[in-house]
Amino acid sequence: MGEQNPGGGKKPAKAAKKAAPVKKPESRTALVRRARRINRELAEVYPYAHPELDFENPFQLVVATVLSAQTTDLRVNQTTPALFAKYPTPEDLAVANPEEVEEILRPCGFFRAKTRAVIGLSRALSEDFGGEVPGRLEDLVKLPGVGRKTAFVVLGNAFGRPGITVDTHFQRLVRRWQWTEQTDPDKIEAEIGALFPKSDWTDLSHHVIWHGRRICHARKPACGACPIAPLCPAYGEGETDPEKARKLLKYEKGGFPGQRLKPPQAYLDAGGKPAPPLGAV
Repeated sequence: MGEQNPGGGKKPAKAAKKAAPVKKPESRTALVRRARRINRELAEVYPYAHPELDFENPFQLVVATVLSAQTTDLRVNQTTPALFAKYPTPEDLAVANPEEVEEILRPCGFFRAKTRAVIGLSRALSEDFGGEVPGRLEDLVKLPGVGRKTAFVVLGNAFGRPGITVDTHFQRLVRRWQWTEQTDPDKIEAEIGALFPKSDWTDLSHHVIWHGRRICHARKPACGACPIAPLCPAYGEGETDPEKARKLLKYEKGGFPGQRLKPPQAYLDAGGKPAPPLGAV
């Protein structure tokens, strides 16, 4: 017999729960369209996006990029003026006293390893490339301390040759956006590169990295202040309240100086502020 209710009649049968609608996987065409739209939106938010390391020539850029491992671009930018004033060329740095270089690089962290890397890099440039930074990927990755990520930074920003810079910010965001499920940087580079024309690669890297540093942070993304929230599958992982989210913004979006002591004029024209030199109050 059916279960009786207090009034003596049978309890009505419970309605069956409706199954949650199955979300269809995103097609390849839809993924490409969404990815390219995100890049276009970010280009409008960061029209002045640029490499955030100060440099005046390819040698300075490759050295600064090697030094940027496990520290901020700001700290590198505050440190390299003294390094390049004393050792302006690869030939100068190749024969430098390691202890003197270590003292200059101490604020960058891991200064002994980085000293060995930049002296070895400079020696290789002097002995194997006539004191010039090569403009080919296969040559750059032979230099001490230079991997594909560093090589693409140099190729894209010193030589104008397209490349994708897969740093920690880039890896985090492209997975959040479900552009890829890969975790290996080389595989990420290949999969993301296939979504975009080659001519977009360098600027795409800047847009994604800038967004990761300013808004889409690792631990607490500012979802409520994100200009691409409607396109983001991970919306809601961070703070969604607009007022609270705005307080999480970093660098110029939060009203603070950027990473470079000598930023491009377009950045300054847009209201960006140069960073203070090392030791400034």
